[in-house]
Amino acid sequence: MKRVVTMLAAMVFAAGMYAQQLTILHTNDTHSHIDPVRSGAEAGLGGVIERAAYVDSVRNADGRRNVLLVDAGDFSQGTSYFTMMHGDVEVDVMNAMKYDIACLGNHEFDNGLEELARRLADLDCPVVCANYEFNSPALGRLVSPCAIIRRAGLKIGFIGLLTDLTRVVDRPIADRITYLDPIEVTNRYAAWLKEKKHCDLVICLSHLGYEKEPFTDRDLVAATRNVDIVIGGHSHTFLETEKIHENIDGEPVLIVTDGCWGLYVGNLKISLDNR
Repeated sequence: MKRVVTMLAAMVFAAGMYAQQLTILHTNDTHSHIDPVRSGAEAGLGGVIERAAYVDSVRNADGRRNVLLVDAGDFSQGTSYFTMMHGDVEVDVMNAMKYDIACLGNHEFDNGLEELARRLADLDCPVVCANYEFNSPALGRLVSPCAIIRRAGLKIGFIGLLTDLTRVVDRPIADRITYLDPIEVTNRYAAWLKEKKHCDLVICLSHLGYEKEPFTDRDLVAATRNVDIVIGGHSHTFLETEKIHENIDGEPVLIVTDGCWGLYVGNLKISLDNR
């Protein structure tokens, strides 16, 4: 069985003897691909066993206290595992791999809000989505607009964003969700995380898409401030290395995204001088 393909991106905020080192491992659009791909050019690649082995190897090499594992949505739907088990297997896998945080993708909603709430109740990591308001008290209690995680001596703020569901799910489901302006909510929560909570980094877990969508990660970056990194999904774009885009103030923001089906695990190395 082939090792899961990995990508490496490096980001240096400032140099110095006392720079803190953070590794962010990231996935997106795994779409219930528990097993390796069975045919085609990617045959033998991916699969939970290989992804988990790679994640463990990085945690052991870099130190578990210095590594984050995050997902940018659509961990559901795409194979018979979801069809037969309704997402329970995917949640079990994420718990076993010890994901630190995730955002929602549109396919998480395929079986309705109550079914999603049932599954998220069993998920050990926080789930973020800032630009949806849910007509479901159970789901509203399980999803937060943002979250803060401490790792590698850093305070890291996360914001979750998701595409407009009216384009991609059944109308009865979409009608129970109020879609909020992603620019407004990003600027609001990013400012709160940076200025009020004094986060060293603000990261957006985005399921907007990097390309081929009405509103993309690139559009988000161009219209916002206080976000340092966008970890994206939805468009199934594979970026072999990070892309740098300017925000509304002309400051650089890094965007990464990992294709689909769990073929890739992104490895983002960050060095931050926090003196």
